[in-house]
Amino acid sequence: MDRLLRYFLKQFIRRGSMTFTTASGAKFTCGDGTGEPVCVRFLTTDAERRVLLNPELALGEVYMEGAFVVENGSIADALAILLDQPDILPRWAKLQWWLRYLFRHARQFNPRGRSKNNVERHYDLDARLYSLFLDSDKQYSCGYFETPDASLDDAQVAKKRHLAAKLLIGRDDRVLDIGSGWGGLSLYLAEMTGANVTGITLSSEQLHVSNDRAAQKNLTRSAKFFLEDYRDVSGPFERIVSVGMFEHVGVDFYETYFRRCAELLTDNGIMMLHSIGRSEGPDATNPWIAKYIFPGGYIPALSEVLPAIERAGLLVCDIEILRLHYAETLKAWRERFMARREEAVQLYEERFARMWEFYLAGSEMSFRKQNLMNFQIQLTKRQGIVPMTRDYIAREEAKLRGIERGQRPRLQIAGE
Repeated sequence: MDRLLRYFLKQFIRRGSMTFTTASGAKFTCGDGTGEPVCVRFLTTDAERRVLLNPELALGEVYMEGAFVVENGSIADALAILLDQPDILPRWAKLQWWLRYLFRHARQFNPRGRSKNNVERHYDLDARLYSLFLDSDKQYSCGYFETPDASLDDAQVAKKRHLAAKLLIGRDDRVLDIGSGWGGLSLYLAEMTGANVTGITLSSEQLHVSNDRAAQKNLTRSAKFFLEDYRDVSGPFERIVSVGMFEHVGVDFYETYFRRCAELLTDNGIMMLHSIGRSEGPDATNPWIAKYIFPGGYIPALSEVLPAIERAGLLVCDIEILRLHYAETLKAWRERFMARREEAVQLYEERFARMWEFYLAGSEMSFRKQNLMNFQIQLTKRQGIVPMTRDYIAREEAKLRGIERGQRPRLQIAGE
């Protein structure tokens, strides 16, 4: 086993410096010696065998089980090296990738019932878990870092402001927030613009928290939340926004999604879609993420999204690519989680904490090393609905900053 492990890992790891100690005590170093060295150890031959047979799934599993440990550095440091290699995947794992790619439509088949079950598995976890690492507004999506030294809270407010500016919301406009999470964006839009916002989610936990927050802020008339699938919503709406939800739609439902949005949007309406995206074309979801974190989830390439938009009869007015903003968001989440890791262990157990640690670190390094990004697509049904140049975005953001300073809302952490 030691010889096989050494042979295959040396083939794959050509950058950085990673020293492995096997279950039998043998040591070897892979990479070109650049960067900070990282030392890891396999505690069992079973862990070694599983990583060789199915590295994308097994590495996270053996880390969760404690059979793969990082002795010098952190799991984030180890994943930074592993995800920064010339080959995105080990060559011996490419056949498994092809099989996953061939069957990805089945894994992403998300009718109403399955969509709700998928959401519940991730978003109906104990609310105290998310309070360990999210910002004060419980924004569980990419922040918008206007400056390198922006705090996580600043970046999340900036994200909401940036989306609101692109939406050009008028007072009393009807706004639909598809995948409204814990209600932060909906409440911001209702409070800052005077719009009537409808937020929909498939998470009972998020629904409860959102309605509680609306009541705390006396916004129950202008911000209403429902447990509802996007396919069942009644319109119309002058504005539609969706942040961090499209990743759960599934490739086979993209056209259904955009056609429904087109039906719900008024002729003079504007829609903003904010989603994680791939810069390198269609792919298959990482099997560890699909099994333990986001069942049924998939990160789309623009080449998969734009044809569905065109077929739905919507017009693309603007596309903005946010590079590295999610890497910085995830770094902040990871650091905050690690600072309160023992609380996560008390909420669940050690294995769960290791799973969450691997998830946050792996996600960060996927954005930092493997060219994932976020896109914001602005859509309308007719020409001439938004200004011809992008200057209006800065003007609208300045206006919203003024309103924020005047109101200075305190956005509570859910469960406070």
